Amino acid sequence: MGGSVKDVQSKKELDSAVHSGAPVILHFWASWCEASKHMDEVFAHLSTDFPHAHFLRVEAEEQPEISEAYSVSAVPYFAFVKDGKVAYTLEGADPSSLANKVARIAGSVRPGEPAAPASLGMAAGPTILETVQALAKENGSSQVQIQVQNGPADALKRRLQQLIESNPVMLFMKGSPEEPKCGFSQKVVDILKEEKVKFGSFDILLDNEVREGLKKYSNWPTFPQLYCKGELLGGSDIAISMHESGELEEVFRDHGIDTTDSAGAKVTEAGSGKGGISASTGLSETLTSRLESLIHSSPVMLFMKGKPDEPKCGFSRKVVDILVQEKVDFESFDILSDEEVRQGLKVYSNWSSYPQLYIKGELIGGSDIVLEMQKSGELKKVLAEKGIVPKDTLEDRLRKLITSSPVMVFIKGTPDAPRCGFSSKVINALREEGVSFGSFDILSDEDVRQGLKVFSNWPTFPQLYYKGELIGGCDIIMELKNNGELKSTLTE
Repeated sequence: MGGSVKDVQSKKELDSAVHSGAPVILHFWASWCEASKHMDEVFAHLSTDFPHAHFLRVEAEEQPEISEAYSVSAVPYFAFVKDGKVAYTLEGADPSSLANKVARIAGSVRPGEPAAPASLGMAAGPTILETVQALAKENGSSQVQIQVQNGPADALKRRLQQLIESNPVMLFMKGSPEEPKCGFSQKVVDILKEEKVKFGSFDILLDNEVREGLKKYSNWPTFPQLYCKGELLGGSDIAISMHESGELEEVFRDHGIDTTDSAGAKVTEAGSGKGGISASTGLSETLTSRLESLIHSSPVMLFMKGKPDEPKCGFSRKVVDILVQEKVDFESFDILSDEEVRQGLKVYSNWSSYPQLYIKGELIGGSDIVLEMQKSGELKKVLAEKGIVPKDTLEDRLRKLITSSPVMVFIKGTPDAPRCGFSSKVINALREEGVSFGSFDILSDEDVRQGLKVFSNWPTFPQLYYKGELIGGCDIIMELKNNGELKSTLTE
């Protein structure tokens, strides 16, 4: 092994390494993901410190069989295998956790000898040095003394302050102005260019410490974050609103922010305002028109590998799952079925991978961004702002119907025109007791008719509910009435 990282070319090759008896650490990555590249440097450092373990790299989208086998839905993703079984997994760019888990899975170089932290400190920071030191102590060795300097908490604060104040207008974003990694970051870049202001930027995908620290420092949980003269203006939504109202221009003017002369400067437009779509793509008018038609064919549109019921990659499956969890109606296009669309959309959207999710014609991003937005609640917020209302499941609909009135009866027909004798009996009983009630004609909706049988575990109609609880059918209702208990049951 000798402390190097090897690219996996096939599942057979991987299976051979997994069953070799040595620990295996897998890095699932993607060429378009900057966080993957950053973590790969840490990965390579660690392979030197733990030469008796297999450090294997898998390009997730190019090896779908392996990605599926290890349930990979986002990158970077790590799997830690020992004795042929996955002991740990790690999703995201977290150098400390990576080094921690590598030390746990790979252990010492030889029994009684701690893993040498030659590059571990540079790769992962003092927390991991402490972890390795603890593991060495557990192995009965105190030969290696590791000096750890824990920086004060305000060191990060000072660094963030310096970054924020490094430019009069400062944007913390995903990616760079030339290559934004999310539609929201791209939109703010476009706005700043339209405002003709010079600005600095910082790619938060390259530094997890800044990424997480800035959320707490600014008390703002998402990115991008736009600052002017050290003050937080807000994220994408606020920047868009201020730009459209003219307030952003006023803020820049009030703070003495110079605007550039676009007549004499070459300005590379990152987008035309339509979800990060290049103004000049080099695509034919016919293809451009087709792509625009597809993107706008549904309020929520997903370009994916495969179909929602048969995804062909874990990343596409993850986004489908998220949309289903959010109860969103969406349409999809299988980019594997049309190479012209597959390649053309990469150019049109300036987004090099799939899946790609669009909401009301605006590019949201790929699986990593959609997953992060769901976790933070930002996806739900964006859907609501765009007027995308979650669809009700049948169970949701039944619950709403059952609780739409304190006393609710599901019958055949209507109270004034019952369509069966049992329904008629129940209606008459309720009226004789002077009970107000709501009703639903199950003959008018087959989904409700069949669904309610399963939901209530009651196979016949009518069905009477009080405050969302099933009372029963015709026989039970008539028995309650005859015993003088019906009205009291429905008024408790």
